[in-house]
Amino acid sequence: MAIIKKKSWPASFKAVRSQGKNFELRLADFKAKKGDVLLMREWNPKTRKFTGKELRRKIKYVLKFGLNDYGQRKKIEKKGLYVLGF
Repeated sequence: MAIIKKKSWPASFKAVRSQGKNFELRLADFKAKKGDVLLMREWNPKTRKFTGKELRRKIKYVLKFGLNDYGQRKKIEKKGLYVLGF
């Protein structure tokens, strides 16, 4: 089990803390697997400092994909993607 430390801007941090948001969309510049822990550290973009607030969430599912994986790169670049939580 790895602990993955990531910055989280206030709005996203608050949404996860309130249990209303149960997903993260992140650039895949790190390794993550089921069972790892995401340590979210609240970051204030105005002061460019951490607030001291932290959340830990156990990773239950990882989906990694590239823009070409579904053969729709141009459509994805034009319209974007949704991440839907349940």
